[in-house]
Amino acid sequence: MLDTSARLLRLLSLFQAQRYWSGADLSSRLEVTARTLRRDVDRLRSLGYPVNSTSGTSGGYQLGAGATLPPLLLNDDEAVAVAVGLRTAASGTVTGIEEASVSAMAKLQQVLPAQLRRRVAALHSFILPMASTGPTVDAETLAAIAGACRDNEKLRFEYRSRDGAATTREVEPHRLVHTGRRWYLAAWDVGRNDWRTFRVDRIEPGLSTGQRFTPRTPPEGDFAAYVARSVSYAPYPHRALVVLHASLEAAAERVPPAVAMLERIDESTCVLRTGASSLDMLSLYLVMFGFEFEVREPPELVDRIRSLAERFTRASGLSPKGESG
Repeated sequence: MLDTSARLLRLLSLFQAQRYWSGADLSSRLEVTARTLRRDVDRLRSLGYPVNSTSGTSGGYQLGAGATLPPLLLNDDEAVAVAVGLRTAASGTVTGIEEASVSAMAKLQQVLPAQLRRRVAALHSFILPMASTGPTVDAETLAAIAGACRDNEKLRFEYRSRDGAATTREVEPHRLVHTGRRWYLAAWDVGRNDWRTFRVDRIEPGLSTGQRFTPRTPPEGDFAAYVARSVSYAPYPHRALVVLHASLEAAAERVPPAVAMLERIDESTCVLRTGASSLDMLSLYLVMFGFEFEVREPPELVDRIRSLAERFTRASGLSPKGESG
């Protein structure tokens, strides 16, 4: 009986970790026969878990949605991660989940073992979420997009561009990327036959799903890198390519991925690509990073930095040679 109970818990954990399992894969994971697997699935059903099954050579099992939420199985690290995530979500960038996050956190802490409760309490003592002042996203919209990404289902939605123009878009959603301040959707735009990045806070609620699609290879080999390029470089009228006299690791500590892209040259230098709405803003960014740098392009940025340097020199009361005026 003990072996059976342990196996049921293992089976339930597998169902909650992956959406769909073939019968052969489950039997192999649990090291049981197909007959024993069917009995174990029936036991889960008798306990209230809605396990759906399909027959045939390619048949399998899937944990479905029931009338109530079944218990979830979490290991120690997962439980701590959920507790910290709920604390952060209570004052994060997703609207409509603050109260539910606090309630769920209270329930979780009530059942945590003492040693995990101490770990979570220590983390909470030193985590002070700063209230978000930027745009927030609707929780239902975010969940719907994530579900479409998971299930490879097309999305249709109304989208507001930067200038406020409204368009209807049909896309193949692949990944949600969170930069820390904003949520972005990386998707294949069916109408434009190309990859696009969409700010989720500009997607109107009430989006709809469509037919399934075959996932595509990520642009530039990585969705996060593609979104970083889309939001930090591509959309701006003024773009710069700069060599920083700093290691890639040192630069990454000061330069957020949503602000610029970094690429290693050697152990002491790296390339930075960034954009801005004006040459003055580009100049300011480069100074604020705090590293020595060389502008490779555009040449007009070099002229602008030289002009600003002369202005700062005059404002400091020094001559160009560093002497008092």
